[in-house]
Amino acid sequence: MSKKIKLKISSRLLKKKFRKSTLTAKKHCRFCGNPEQQILLDYKNSIFLKHFLTERGKILPSRISGTCNEHQHKLANAIKKARTIALLPYVTK
Repeated sequence: MSKKIKLKISSRLLKKKFRKSTLTAKKHCRFCGNPEQQILLDYKNSIFLKHFLTERGKILPSRISGTCNEHQHKLANAIKKARTIALLPYVTK
């Protein structure tokens, strides 16, 4: 008969396990459920597009902005068009 040995779990591993188990609220795409927001997704609306840029002028990734893959692609294209027409800056000082 073999005895089962119970191993001690370090506090570091317990913290790591706890972080993984906590559920964070999923980010929902603001464009998918609201057709009025899709109208705003246009290269001429530079004020709206500025919300998806960092201070340095980089496009925010979808994991931060919460947009889905399809709308992130459309958003990036609109920002790139606005940059070409000089409505948005490529970089800031």
